[in-house]
Amino acid sequence: MAKRVRVRAPELVGRGGWINTGGEELALAKLRGRIVIVDFWTFCCVNCLHVLDELRELEQKHRDTVVVVGVHSPKFVHEAEHQAVVDAVERYEVEHPVLDDPELATWKQYAVRAWPTLVVIDPEGYVVAQHAGEGHVHAIERLVTELEAEHEVKGTLRRGDGPYVAPEPEPTVLRFPGKALLLPSGNFLVSDTTRHQLVELAADGETVVRRIGSGTRALADGPADSAAFNEPQGLALLDDTAAVVADTVNHALRRLDLGTGEVTTLAGTGRQWWQGSPTSGPACEVDLSSPWDVAVFGARVWIAMAGVHQLWAYDPDTGTVAVTAGTTNEGLVDGPADEAWFAQPSGLAATPERLWLADSETSALRWVDLDGTVHTAVGTGLFDFGHRDGAAGQALLQHPLGVTALPDGSVAISDTYNHALRRYDPTTGEVTTLATDLREPSDAVLAGDDLVVVESARHRLTRLRLPEEAVRVEAVAHRTRRAATEVAPGRLHLDVIFQAPAGQKLDTRYGPSTRLLVSATPPELLRAGEGAGTGLSRALDLDPSVAEGVLHVSAMAASCDDDPAGGTSRSKTGGEYPACHVHQQDWGVPVRLTAGGADRLPLVLAGMDGSAGDMTDAQAP
Repeated sequence: MAKRVRVRAPELVGRGGWINTGGEELALAKLRGRIVIVDFWTFCCVNCLHVLDELRELEQKHRDTVVVVGVHSPKFVHEAEHQAVVDAVERYEVEHPVLDDPELATWKQYAVRAWPTLVVIDPEGYVVAQHAGEGHVHAIERLVTELEAEHEVKGTLRRGDGPYVAPEPEPTVLRFPGKALLLPSGNFLVSDTTRHQLVELAADGETVVRRIGSGTRALADGPADSAAFNEPQGLALLDDTAAVVADTVNHALRRLDLGTGEVTTLAGTGRQWWQGSPTSGPACEVDLSSPWDVAVFGARVWIAMAGVHQLWAYDPDTGTVAVTAGTTNEGLVDGPADEAWFAQPSGLAATPERLWLADSETSALRWVDLDGTVHTAVGTGLFDFGHRDGAAGQALLQHPLGVTALPDGSVAISDTYNHALRRYDPTTGEVTTLATDLREPSDAVLAGDDLVVVESARHRLTRLRLPEEAVRVEAVAHRTRRAATEVAPGRLHLDVIFQAPAGQKLDTRYGPSTRLLVSATPPELLRAGEGAGTGLSRALDLDPSVAEGVLHVSAMAASCDDDPAGGTSRSKTGGEYPACHVHQQDWGVPVRLTAGGADRLPLVLAGMDGSAGDMTDAQAP
């Protein structure tokens, strides 16, 4: 094995303290002899949630040699609240120690630049690998196997149980419910997300009528007591006899027979979609990616595909799925469906003319017309959020997860991280606050003259009467807590650095094998350099009159095994042609224009081993 550069791992410190350790403070010295994987994450980020799921199998397989340690590094103000982190650790069944680092102390010590990032520390306490984005766990497992062998021989590997201490379970009827649906019977169907079940409640919103699903994290069709889900979220009526379920971590759509409780799979394979995979076809043959909500609009079931920042649709008549809007680039761009950018769409509500959506990472309320055009009502981008009422152009939300169409044409917004229910009136263009002191509301359903709100972090449904006048709250505005990169005004050289993995070369058989797309918020920040191109370097011209903003960068590179120029060589997978791989990453880079700032901005596009369609996706400061 090649000799690695030995860099001593910095200590893990954070003002928020430790979770899942039984109250014990954890230091790296206590983990000496174990292989430590440090997962820098934040609970708003769907890519971070993907990594949590990727790590589960590795944790189980190497449980006597590997210790995974989460370091929670917040983006939103709400994520810096310790109880919110404790809730998130339980909500997503994180079964390893987590350090709450609200001031990003450990993030800075490890020079982390993106969510998610994984750092591998060897049994002697040295950093041996760092990977940004998702999709790297297969490569990390190979490294773990090498480290186990190396340190077994050296006598520096220590086997045994890890420091994880499970919290005591809470006996609540619901546990972090996600979405709710009013049934034709007047009862409520609720996705009991953390318990991997659906729960039917009586019209009082409290009495349990029945549970659907075994409660085991799995993908299984069948009767109500043996069918299985994996963190289900969105719900919608297909007709009076059936509902469709966004089975989020199973990357699938499921059908629930409202009479018998029978569960069947409508769409998805159980595998996560990766760049280069099919985006349309027979529904059960196409991979999906973290479907978070569903709504019937124009005779199709529209899907908030949070995992790839797109909208998809399932057609019940043909049994097919297809992308309907979005490019997979993360951000806020309006316009024709195939040019629009979204950022973790997480809530949907349909009217005859519009599909409303909560675009959570841009803290935005948006809508899609019948012709597919995308518009924004509230929100400005990935890094602006807060709680401010008033004209829609100035109003602020904080990571909303749900939207509800109201009878007068207005929209109720489950403003999750503000613990509030907000209202947008399209006729006046005003945003008001309907209720506060909710705890992470994630959805609401209209029931007569009431709104029944899913208070996810209070594990209950809460009934509210729509008030005549909105509640006034003090305006608060925030920007992301991460420090901006200081760059010089004028010319800035952007370099995306890519090296194909071992055994692969850039695929130039059909033209350029790379792509670079650059834009800015506000658009005036860029005087030159905006748009798409094939090279991975770009000369940008930053307007010195714009003090700060965000550069949005999307890069892609295609590589192939063996000889991409053709020939008779066979691929390592045994076929006659080389296997091809797509590597993609999106960045949002906050910048501050400062005299003496950097005149070059390097970003690393990680090359990965794996099957065709590999992709990384991260948010970077």
